[in-house]
Amino acid sequence: MQATFAKVPHVLRKRKARRSGCPVSLSLEEFGDRWSLLIIRDLMVRGFRTFKEFERSGEGIATNILASRLAKLKAARIITAEAEQTDARRVNYRLTEKGIDLAPVLLELLIWGARHEDSGASCALIANMEKNREQILAEVRRRWRQRDSTPLLPRFAPNRTLFQEQHNEKIVHGRRGGSSEEGRRTANVSGSK
Repeated sequence: MQATFAKVPHVLRKRKARRSGCPVSLSLEEFGDRWSLLIIRDLMVRGFRTFKEFERSGEGIATNILASRLAKLKAARIITAEAEQTDARRVNYRLTEKGIDLAPVLLELLIWGARHEDSGASCALIANMEKNREQILAEVRRRWRQRDSTPLLPRFAPNRTLFQEQHNEKIVHGRRGGSSEEGRRTANVSGSK
C-alpha cells in the first residue's frame, strides 16, 4: 500500500493561543529566549547588522538557531531585514520602533547581570551606565535613528568561573604536582598569567 500526500498551499500561520493576558507572559512569547535577547543586544549596542556578525559574536549560536530566531523576531516585527545598498544579495538587520523600545529592558538586564553575576563587564562601565541611564538610552535611540552602527559597549571578556580561577591558581603556584617551575610552564602554555 502506497500513501500519497497532496501538496498543501502555503497558508499564513495563525498565532498560537496565548497562555494569558499578562504583559510579561506576552512579551516573553515574543522575545523571551536567550538567543533572541542576544540578537537584540547585538543590534542595539554592538552595532551588528549581518548574519555573519551575529554568527561570529562569540556566543556560540548555531546557524540554524540563528536563522530561526531572526525569522521569529522579524515575524514579531521587532526587527526588519533590508537589502544592503551596495550589494543587494547581502541582508542587513535593523531594529524596528518596537525593537528599539526594548532598550530600557536590555539596559536593566545588563546592570542586573553585572551586579548579581560574575561577568566580564567592567565595574566602572556598569556604575556609569547605572548612574546615567537616561543619557545611555538617549544615545542608543540616537544611534538607531541615525543608523549609526558604532558599538556602544565593548565586547565583554569571557566569564571565568571560580573553579577555573582556583584551578589556574594551583597551576601557577605549582600545587598541581611536580615542581613549581613545571606549574609555571603549564600555566604559560594555557594562556594564564
